[in-house]
Amino acid sequence: MEKEFIYIVQSSRETANCKIGKTIDLDRRLKEYNNMTGKSKDNVYSYLFTCELKDMAEVENDIKGEFRRLREQKSREIYFYNSELFEDYVKFIKSHKLFVKEIFIKTEDKKEETKIIKKTTPSLEERGVTRKELLQKAQRVKNDEFYTRYEDIEKELSMYDKEIWKDKVVFCNCDDAVDDNEKNTSNFALYFLRNFKELELKKLICTHYSSAVDLFNQGPKGYVYTYEFTKNGYEGKKDYPKNYNGSFDAPLSIKILKEEADIVCTNPPFSRAKDYWKLVIESGKKFLIISGQVNILTTAYLTYFYNNKVWTGYNRVDWFLNPKKEIVSNPCFWYTNLEIEKRHRHKHLKIVPLKEIPEKYRKYDDNKMLLVDECYIPSDYKKPFAVSTHSIFNGLLEKGYKLVQDKEYYSYINGQRKFARVLVQKM
Repeated sequence: MEKEFIYIVQSSRETANCKIGKTIDLDRRLKEYNNMTGKSKDNVYSYLFTCELKDMAEVENDIKGEFRRLREQKSREIYFYNSELFEDYVKFIKSHKLFVKEIFIKTEDKKEETKIIKKTTPSLEERGVTRKELLQKAQRVKNDEFYTRYEDIEKELSMYDKEIWKDKVVFCNCDDAVDDNEKNTSNFALYFLRNFKELELKKLICTHYSSAVDLFNQGPKGYVYTYEFTKNGYEGKKDYPKNYNGSFDAPLSIKILKEEADIVCTNPPFSRAKDYWKLVIESGKKFLIISGQVNILTTAYLTYFYNNKVWTGYNRVDWFLNPKKEIVSNPCFWYTNLEIEKRHRHKHLKIVPLKEIPEKYRKYDDNKMLLVDECYIPSDYKKPFAVSTHSIFNGLLEKGYKLVQDKEYYSYINGQRKFARVLVQKM
């Protein structure tokens, strides 16, 4: 009898996703994945987890049902990925009644490989490497970095009342370089430069980060670019302060944030998103930034939602450009503390009496906590209940509901832990 396997595999270029599938030949299946990419050294598939089961088809279907909220619509084999979600996937599989044995699971040493290095990187000291070591790895790192597309910036920012920007100082502080050649200019900077007059901005301040990978061909020194209206008309200038590397947490960058900026707008590095959120939110300034979609399931971020210091913007962002100008996928969302006047995503919420919610989309866990799916919301239920992040992204917290706790909620059904949710309650 042939052995049957379930695997979790990941592309080196799409580290925010993974694929979960079944096979009777693990070696052949991995070769098939890598044959799809040709002989590209920039895109290599590798297993994160493999195991043997008694019935791979049944287990695969159970995985699809359990984690349907974490699967991409266009390709249903693809699931969202971070370390916590990976742990949930593995725990569910290993607790399944048809599980036989684990064959392989990635080690802690591999965690660093799954980090997405975005438009800026931490200092050499923070990363624990020498300049020589970093330069040797520069080509590989470069191919993992993302640019935000101009159309995604324009789509989101056009949703806000122009009065928000009038007479304001906008600060783009995550390697938002500016150059005479638009190809070497951050799309955030480019958007505000093109719309400076229409938005009636007072000033635009952008910083360039002097990392080992020079994304915008700006040279090895960090700088501060300022654009404003002067007695000579609209002028832009670059300053290269001594010992300034352009990082968002450099002393000068923090000084600009606290003393000059009114609104911060950028795409902070995924690898340091937690530090960035803390810095910007504690500054008390208005912000509009892009971050991972799964942030809301992480305790470090959920506290900000719980305390009403941040909420989702209008749009999600699924596609970015790498340095080769190739489209890469990474599920993200806009996050902000700017007023949301008319959220078009409210239409996805189905707020109805509890009895009108189809039975397959409402159930109770072992603790008698109500769980609802498919964006169904019970309008007449007074107790706390658990929803997926989709309801939060669709603006549930603006429809008379509040978060109950500042951490994710894991339900258990028949002793098996399910995917993370958030607890809400009608106000």
